[in-house]
Amino acid sequence: MRALRALLIVVVVLGVLFVVVDRVAVHFAEGQVADRLRSAEHLASTPDVSIAGFPFLTQVAGGELDDVEVGIKDYEAATGEGDKIRIDDLKAHMRGVEFSGDYRSATAARATGTATIAYDELLKAAKSTPTDIGFGLKAQVVGLSDGGDGKIRMAVRIASFPVVHVLGSIEVEGDRMRVTADGMPKLAGLALAESRMRAITDFQQALDQLPGGIRLDSVRAGKDGVEITVKGSHVKLTQ
Repeated sequence: MRALRALLIVVVVLGVLFVVVDRVAVHFAEGQVADRLRSAEHLASTPDVSIAGFPFLTQVAGGELDDVEVGIKDYEAATGEGDKIRIDDLKAHMRGVEFSGDYRSATAARATGTATIAYDELLKAAKSTPTDIGFGLKAQVVGLSDGGDGKIRMAVRIASFPVVHVLGSIEVEGDRMRVTADGMPKLAGLALAESRMRAITDFQQALDQLPGGIRLDSVRAGKDGVEITVKGSHVKLTQ
């Protein structure tokens, strides 16, 4: 009995030591991946990296991590048009991450994620400078907000008239978000040319340079901004 008790104590101690070593190792790995990702994507701050699954050391031995979550608070995405747009709270879920021993390279077999683009940020892509629409009038989009039911609400100022509001639909077209007005604003009985008005209300925003090569999948107008989902395969966390 004494020998059995001693054996059990040894097993428990070894188990505890294994768990401690495993957690220290995963914490170190998370820090390494976060630092490499910050450098690769030129981020202003270090992203959050969480490696799920236990034990971690057996995943390391196999050279592949089952499940990695990455959180980037603010990401300045290049649009391919010489401009940048800020993406908030990008959360990506990576599966099947193969990595090198020093974590200098890490590639996920597949990834999905969500993020938000604030309305004031998206407004930069709209026609926010006064533009001629005929009748000696100029118009511009002065605000964007949640229109409910997945619609985007555009505030349009026409000359010195009170601001009018137009609901629009937002959808993905390739690597772009496209906003299209559902109808045209009415102004004191004037029959405003639809083509000229659509030059004001309809706009698009490129999102073709997201981190790791993930791609835009879907968009929907929400309370705090446009909610986007992304997905990809062979996504590079670090390289």
